[in-house]
Amino acid sequence: MFIEIDFSSDEAIYQQLCNQIIWGIATSQYSEGQVLPSVRELADEVGINMHTVNKAYSVLKEEGFVKVDRRKGAVISVDSNKEKALTMIRKNMKPILAESYCRGIPREDIHRLVDEIYDSYGAQPAPEKKKDAGTKE
Repeated sequence: MFIEIDFSSDEAIYQQLCNQIIWGIATSQYSEGQVLPSVRELADEVGINMHTVNKAYSVLKEEGFVKVDRRKGAVISVDSNKEKALTMIRKNMKPILAESYCRGIPREDIHRLVDEIYDSYGAQPAPEKKKDAGTKE
């Protein structure tokens, strides 16, 4: 697992860690069922406090990107609840869109930027989606 932390960034280290793991899932570097390094291993590898890694794993669990297994530890397991995801994305996008509005960035530029970023994930195979228990094929 390759994680790079920018210690001079204003963004919290645990959030950088979360974002990089989510990005890794989106770009198929990490796949469904993959076991993440233990808290101690990742802390040592990246050179950060174990509590920071633990917080990142807790946030990823809360946001539906990992499950914690007593035997394996943190395992990639993306919750495919679309409504929950859209609610969370809306909440996270509001301040970003407010900033772009205040700075006079046209809607079309934002749409173009979203398309560009979203399409960059398409350069990699899409992560496998879990089937709902009640879904028929």
